[in-house]
Amino acid sequence: MKKNIVSTLSCVLICWICFSTAAFSLPVKITDAHGKIIIIQKTPARVVCLVPSAAETLFRIGAGTAIAGLTYHDTYPPGASLKTVVGGFFDPSLNKIEMIKPDMIILSDIHTEVKEKFSGSDCLMVEMKTTSLSDSFSDIMLLGKIFHRETQAEEIITQIQQELELVERKIATIPKEKRKRVIRLMGRDQIMTPGTDSFQNEMIRAAGGIPHPFNKKGDIIEVTKEEWIQFNPQVIYGCGGDKKTAESFFSRPGWKDVEAVRNQNIHYFPCDLTCRAATHTGYFVSWLAADIYGDAFLNKNALVKKNNIIASRTIQINLDYLKDVRILYSRIYDFTHKTLVINFDKPLSVVSTLEGERSNIQTVGNHFSPPQYWAMAHNCGLEGLRNQIYAVIGQNTKKSSFLFTGADMDNLSIQQETFREMRVHAMITAGVESNAMRMSKDEGLYYEPGTINVILMTNMKLTSSAMTRAIITATEAKTAALSDMDIRSSYGSGAYQATGTGTDNILVVEGTGVQLDNSGGHTKLGELIARSVYKGVQEAVGKQNRLTTSRNIFQRLEERDITVSGLIGTEKCDCGRDPNVFSGAVESLLLDPQYAGFMEAALSVNDDYNKGLIKDLSSFKEWGQHIAEQIAGREIPKMKDIVVTDTLPPVLKIAFNSLLNGIYYQEQTE
Repeated sequence: MKKNIVSTLSCVLICWICFSTAAFSLPVKITDAHGKIIIIQKTPARVVCLVPSAAETLFRIGAGTAIAGLTYHDTYPPGASLKTVVGGFFDPSLNKIEMIKPDMIILSDIHTEVKEKFSGSDCLMVEMKTTSLSDSFSDIMLLGKIFHRETQAEEIITQIQQELELVERKIATIPKEKRKRVIRLMGRDQIMTPGTDSFQNEMIRAAGGIPHPFNKKGDIIEVTKEEWIQFNPQVIYGCGGDKKTAESFFSRPGWKDVEAVRNQNIHYFPCDLTCRAATHTGYFVSWLAADIYGDAFLNKNALVKKNNIIASRTIQINLDYLKDVRILYSRIYDFTHKTLVINFDKPLSVVSTLEGERSNIQTVGNHFSPPQYWAMAHNCGLEGLRNQIYAVIGQNTKKSSFLFTGADMDNLSIQQETFREMRVHAMITAGVESNAMRMSKDEGLYYEPGTINVILMTNMKLTSSAMTRAIITATEAKTAALSDMDIRSSYGSGAYQATGTGTDNILVVEGTGVQLDNSGGHTKLGELIARSVYKGVQEAVGKQNRLTTSRNIFQRLEERDITVSGLIGTEKCDCGRDPNVFSGAVESLLLDPQYAGFMEAALSVNDDYNKGLIKDLSSFKEWGQHIAEQIAGREIPKMKDIVVTDTLPPVLKIAFNSLLNGIYYQEQTE
């Protein structure tokens, strides 16, 4: 790289530190992205944050309690789901914001209506715009200053710097002639990508990739077929709905004839990593770099630091046969791994869905490999992965039985259920965003170990039959937990509820004490196993993926690959309305609990209709007509077919048409 990105960002941090006033001093003087000087007389306590990267930062620096409203794009951390949703980033509800009575609104340059609405009020408005990584550092420090969290902001920036520096040092071992051409895939009806001046291309450079040379500026630019072929990307990445773009274009002549498509070198990441330059920038850049250069990163010449254990955290579990329980933090190929290690004071038997029944085991556990290591782990295979990890954490393959997962061990759920003298302990990690599936519906294409992993221990001695039966009991409880949370299959556009992830594993420890030979649902042991697993799966999914039963309707629609703007067409009816106006009005309606409840009910009806449990939708159509007339404030003589997509299930098409007809006829009345 011509310019050391870490050095540049260090200068930004130093400048901010020098400029900052003493901690907790008021008033505070700041300058926002629009160049406006703002004097803050007191720390804001009711903030509406319309910029997702800013909301993420506020939670990370410990100022999340000040957030009173945010957009439905904000799902990190789990506490975000408890905040009032004021709409989407592009079309927030003015009424919702006004109801909060904010003392500060954090917004961007697109929020012109919000500016006009609150410009004459006492509410402070702080504009933020991130066009570069250095801008993101300035944003973090700006928020740290406003909320007297400068120290926390500096710590976040230092962490990002260290992550970027690590990647830079690893990339330095790769010859320049072997650097790969990388492009971010965007768009829906046409191939698009971030402009030359976007922070997303800066991330590609930081990951050692060669971004496109199109010399077009802007947040999003169109890519012609000629430009695509000439650039010939070797790596393509995207997020969320970008998969549909790939499916649509990468079978067409020209678009399919580039190295990345031919070699299937296409990667997808969470959108809150790809589309933001915020507190997780270093994490994403290192993940992207590892996906681009997985083979090279396995080369010992690319090692920056020695493989070893770097920290340990003790966990208290009250079972007589346990010697100790802890989480080990280790550095393997320069990235931090986390391992749950459970040592017994004498050898025991276990049953593992990964390794079968084994005896004379002295240690069991669950190992988390970070995303930066996943590509390397695939190259090693399960046996190679196990050998690498055991070598670092000091385990013996003959005396140890471990599960392996991509769910962070810091999101471990530990559950205990008791009945009289009987105790069951469940230790669970769970992630459902990438490969949740519904058995009997989704296709099995490959095998890899553990996403939802369960370790079961009890103060009773279980026979072989009790251990194997416990696997069925735990599996049924896991599936019940996912069903009650409405976790969707990652395949088929979320059309089905998931039953698991397809890579789940369970390990049951023999234990000591009174011998039991049955752990089925009719037994007290089975009941305790089921309760602990059910609670643990729901808690672990909430920690890992920020998915809870209280998540908003916008998230639940997104899980089904449904966006309001993608459903509306006016050219096939005489509506004569801009689809963007319709979609904004629908979002506003869904902020109302009554209409959100109608749509939530439609999701449930749709599932039962797809299963064949509901056969006649006439009563639901009548409910939809009632909803439409309630919105319109008048009788509707004839419902229009405003939803034009053919892919929407019948129940959801009725529901959305009800909302849209209500909006249409309301406007006719006005």
